Amino acid sequence: MDAWPFPKGEPMMIGMAPPSTRSSTSSDPSPAASLDRRRFLAISVAASLGSGCILRPRTDRETVDLIIGQRGMADGRFQKPRALTIGTNDDVYVIDKTARIQVFDPNGSFLRGWAAPDAANGKPTGASFDPVTNTLMVADTHYFRFLFYTPEGELLEDRTIGGVNGPEPGQFGWVTDSVRAPNGLLYLAEYGEYDRIYKYSADGQYIDRFGENGDGPLQFSRPQSLAVDDDGLLWIADSCNHRIQVVDWREDKPRSVAIYGSQGSDVGQLKFPYGLTLLSKQRVLVSEFGNHRVQCWSRTGEPISSWGSVGKEPGQLNQPWAVAVDSKERVYVVDSGNNRIQRFMLT
Repeated sequence: MDAWPFPKGEPMMIGMAPPSTRSSTSSDPSPAASLDRRRFLAISVAASLGSGCILRPRTDRETVDLIIGQRGMADGRFQKPRALTIGTNDDVYVIDKTARIQVFDPNGSFLRGWAAPDAANGKPTGASFDPVTNTLMVADTHYFRFLFYTPEGELLEDRTIGGVNGPEPGQFGWVTDSVRAPNGLLYLAEYGEYDRIYKYSADGQYIDRFGENGDGPLQFSRPQSLAVDDDGLLWIADSCNHRIQVVDWREDKPRSVAIYGSQGSDVGQLKFPYGLTLLSKQRVLVSEFGNHRVQCWSRTGEPISSWGSVGKEPGQLNQPWAVAVDSKERVYVVDSGNNRIQRFMLT
């Protein structure tokens, strides 16, 4: 794996060719000049409407403190990564379109990897880490099931949920994400013909489901990412409706609490939000596949900040999928179109 020192203020880059070997344009052939030019590429950060969640107000390369990977099949490299989650010890789990599951330490060093059991029909698109059972939960999208692994990569076959395509309880369409609530329950999501959210018991038994395709409250068009806050409210990235839904399903029947966002490119609007995660100080982060950016909102839906623009320079994004935070609230973004993971620092 390639790694090398950077000047002060430069991000560490893991699994990428050293600057001296990377190509530059004929108009600016010097790698040093290329680095100088990148220092002036600013991330688009909206004016703060509240405290917190503001990136260090300098340059792309100073706000990104770690970049993992580039295109390739070797350990530590990716082919269109899409899913990411943070495990114990802040280990980083990444799944790409080869159905490889790779694990990195917080410094970006490759630790281990393995492949999903089947991949001919399609690849997983979601992952979450369950701290209660210390297991990695993988949404094996095109096999209509949720897989459970130990952190070392052992498949716990007896815990698999689903595996049959269909409309009956225990059957699924294309699954996208899973999350464990504070009360121990599991929430699961699917899209396709059904666009529904499921509730399962702590030991993986079906309880109930709700939702259908549509754009009204409690209706969905590809619910791609899930999160549960400390109060037990369920947050859903309703991706193809370009919005976030907040649902109270602590009782028998789900209740719509709030709907945030509308289609567009202004701050506070969304375009295919594929990733969602919750922060301290009552904040939420949303990664937008269509707008090539990440937004931070208050949990009452007020925009706080926004960063990212389409491109391949550090700090720029190309079709980002998942977003996650570690124990230090460092933000990891799956920069899918650039075949890498970028980590951002928040202040």
